Amino acid sequence: MNTTFGLRKDHYFMRLGVFLTTAALIAGMVGCGPTKVIEIRDWYDLDAIRNALGASYSTRYVLMNDLDYTTAGYEELASPTANGGKGWQPIGTWGDSARSYFDGILLGQGYEIRDLFINRPDEDNVGLFGATVWGGPNDIAVVNFTVTGGDYVGVLVGRNDGQIYNCYCAAGSVTGNSSVGGLAGRIEKGYVSTCYCTGNVTGTERVGGLVGYNEGGTVSNCYSIGAVTGGESVGGLVGGGDVGTVSSSFWDIEASGQSTSAGGAGKTTDEMQDITTFSGAGWNIMAVAPGERNPSYVWNIVDGATYPFLSWET
Repeated sequence: MNTTFGLRKDHYFMRLGVFLTTAALIAGMVGCGPTKVIEIRDWYDLDAIRNALGASYSTRYVLMNDLDYTTAGYEELASPTANGGKGWQPIGTWGDSARSYFDGILLGQGYEIRDLFINRPDEDNVGLFGATVWGGPNDIAVVNFTVTGGDYVGVLVGRNDGQIYNCYCAAGSVTGNSSVGGLAGRIEKGYVSTCYCTGNVTGTERVGGLVGYNEGGTVSNCYSIGAVTGGESVGGLVGGGDVGTVSSSFWDIEASGQSTSAGGAGKTTDEMQDITTFSGAGWNIMAVAPGERNPSYVWNIVDGATYPFLSWET
């Protein structure tokens, strides 16, 4: 068999599977009210989401391709020179007004947002999205990022009261003060499910590899492996938490440098690369050969050689 053709064919079907899932999500929500679909093809389109905050609950923003430093709008909106050196301006913030936060859904279709730069150490609610309620990012990856903020800092969402599903963040760093996480800074009553983060996280308090502070939300079927450093309430997976729940989730105690977490189970690197760690926790996971994918399962792993990865990853 032509291996190259086989891999391309696998990637085609994986992308098709994510597309069909996206279509189902859009179609399934039409019955709940009018649904507006907006395609995102460049950084200008992504930035324009902020123009409909608080009125986007019936809107599905759909990423149609990868975004990176070569994509239109990067220099003006998301580069190290954008906005006077502050980089990307987070979409939405936390506040009493419904028009302050993002309440729609960004459907990534398995595409990547690359080269995101944010340098806002004096600002709170920092990430690709500053604050989400009800909605959030799904089926998306953020790769090669530098994110710096004050309190409530994460790559995808600074402060989450919505849904983050089927996402990952890889190859980057997150820095902040309080409630700093690889994926999300703080979860209010929302959830993070079927996600992972490999970025390094640094903060002062409530610092976690995946979530900085879980106030009352849910984390399930997730993991993190990045180095985590901080002062108080520091965890390999979750930094701190009150009444939130964490289930079937893990962190690498060796790679993170942390032996404790406010939820989840710490594992060695060998255990994190062993399929039985995850299949025993009820994950939908299948072992594959190097370079292969099995889109019939949510998660794939090269047993004994890699950490789990989402089957739609290219």
